[in-house]
Amino acid sequence: MIVILTGAGISHESGIATFRDSDGLWENERVEDVATPGGFARDPERVYRFYNQRRRDLQNGIIAPNAAHKALARLEAEYPGKVLVVTQNVDNLHERGGSHNVLHMHGELLQGRCAACEAVFPCFEDMSSKDVCPSCGKAGYVRPHIVWFEEMPLYMQQIEEALEQCRVFASIGTSGNVYPASGFVRHAKAYGAHTVELNLQPSVGASVFAESRYGLATQVVPAWVDKLLFS
Repeated sequence: MIVILTGAGISHESGIATFRDSDGLWENERVEDVATPGGFARDPERVYRFYNQRRRDLQNGIIAPNAAHKALARLEAEYPGKVLVVTQNVDNLHERGGSHNVLHMHGELLQGRCAACEAVFPCFEDMSSKDVCPSCGKAGYVRPHIVWFEEMPLYMQQIEEALEQCRVFASIGTSGNVYPASGFVRHAKAYGAHTVELNLQPSVGASVFAESRYGLATQVVPAWVDKLLFS
């Protein structure tokens, strides 16, 4: 099995700003205001507006999967073993690029969640506090299906099991600053996996990886996939 962790860096070349860009999505909004349960409780309409805009941007016809997303889909299709993509990204570019075995540990922008019944449902339009849950019918409980700061990432048990079974663990486009994802390389390494970092520049935990490749994701990821498939 190959387990691949992806972060904002893989989608940056598709036109999605990263968390730490000087011109990024968060520049004019405090994390506490738009990405915490407390921020949502204080001003839900502000949070709705923030994610509504991101949802519109994702569906604007301009943002599209790039060569890195497509290379990982090709790896899944052609590799003789299982390939699992664990992504910190809330966009749908892996799926649009052709990947099927994807876990979104931080949720998905094109989904909503009901705080009353915990139902998760597709969401392609703007969201507001007046929305009614399609499952339980209650109004005022619908929120973006996004894992905010102070909340537990999704699929952690499945991810941990995969890390313990994988032969190769690769981290693509991540800063190495966000826990628990930053600890995945050590977890996989402890169980004997070969570890690879593919990034624009060395991450905080770069020294932990056995192999590293640096450059644009659209260049280094396809080259690494070719190596895996043809070496």
